[in-house]
Amino acid sequence: MINRVVLVGRLTKDPELRYTSSNIAYTRFTVAINRPYSNASGDKEADFIQCVAWRRQAETVARYVNKGSLVGVEGRIQTGYYDDKDGVRKYTTDIVCDSVQFLEPKGDSSNSDYEPDEPRGYEPNNYNDRNVEKKQSTPKIDVSEDDLPF
Repeated sequence: MINRVVLVGRLTKDPELRYTSSNIAYTRFTVAINRPYSNASGDKEADFIQCVAWRRQAETVARYVNKGSLVGVEGRIQTGYYDDKDGVRKYTTDIVCDSVQFLEPKGDSSNSDYEPDEPRGYEPNNYNDRNVEKKQSTPKIDVSEDDLPF
């Protein structure tokens, strides 16, 4: 069976670090993800996905991200239920985070105009140029096919 989820979106509010009765850290947060199309009236719509991170990951998320931060989440879907104070059964669906990546520099989440497709601070590497120089300086070796072991 496969249960994997990958999300990229912005936090809807600051995550709040909490602890279980066993003193295990966790934080719940919501990621807003724009849909790639507009509705009939031309308005953009978004999905709001509930996520939960545990232990060290929860502490890191609570410390370094806040409302509006662009994050990447990888995890799994977990469903559950509870009975509210009136005895009505409520069902839940959460993404249990295996990994939360911070996708923009610290303190840069105030720029909500940022689109993930726009490269920031992109500097092309010159890897291919270095390889070309290296290949050009490599001496040729003249070997006949009879000398090859295969």
